[in-house]
Amino acid sequence: MIQSMTGYGAAQHVEDGVSYALEIRSFNNRYLKLSIKLPEYLQFLESDVDRHVRSRIARGTITFTLRVRSEGRVVLRPINMAALQGYVEQLSQTQPPAGAHATIDLATIALLPGVCEAPDLDDEARKRQLEIIANLADRAIDALIEMRREEGQALRRDLLGSCDAIRDHLSQIAAQAPKVVDEYHQRLKTRVETLMRAGGFELEAEGLMREVAVFAERCDISEEIARLRSHLDQFTQLCDREDRVGRTLEFLSQEMLREANTVASKSNNADIARSVVQIKGLIDRLKEQVQNVE
Repeated sequence: MIQSMTGYGAAQHVEDGVSYALEIRSFNNRYLKLSIKLPEYLQFLESDVDRHVRSRIARGTITFTLRVRSEGRVVLRPINMAALQGYVEQLSQTQPPAGAHATIDLATIALLPGVCEAPDLDDEARKRQLEIIANLADRAIDALIEMRREEGQALRRDLLGSCDAIRDHLSQIAAQAPKVVDEYHQRLKTRVETLMRAGGFELEAEGLMREVAVFAERCDISEEIARLRSHLDQFTQLCDREDRVGRTLEFLSQEMLREANTVASKSNNADIARSVVQIKGLIDRLKEQVQNVE
């Protein structure tokens, strides 16, 4: 069954007095766009996290945010004194506005890039950090996918409802289509008879039938109706597949609109025109909804 691209997943883990909290948010996007936010000392894992997420998610704007906090004793991070001194010297040379008094807050400066150095991790610690984050990612992605599936069920119901409504309007058009030629034949015959009475001449029946045949060929919409029904059937089948079919559904909805526009341009009937307007409105709804299908 189809999945939505909107979802949320979270996971937590505590180990050796360190608390890990991961959040993954997903929104619709034509492609896969990842935004990975890791603590500075874990940023060496960004490429591994990127590959891990891409192996399980195909489309959407994904925000991956990991927060790490020490629950036990505080681990002091070494201070880069040269960087700290450099920031202080630059700020000391800054002239505040007249009448203003400026102070240098070392605690604020300590938050600037390069002042508090991230702890160095040995190979074993790096490997363990990767294991922890990979496990967190899997748990959060599982929750994200479950939410996407639930959203996908709601999307499926809405999409199939629109498809059923389009079929109803198509049935009305198919029933009305044969009458178009008959109505044109009658209108043309009435006009010709009026002209003949006014001008005192006669028109051969063969010429009249030829004109009607040309009109019938020009306004025949049976192929468009058949193709539109075929697109609807394929659209419905795709909604029940486990594959990532969002782009295919987008293409089909565009093809449906093309067929509907052709029906509107070829048919010369007010009732058919009204039904086509309803169909185009429903197709626009399909196009909008499938933007959120993975």
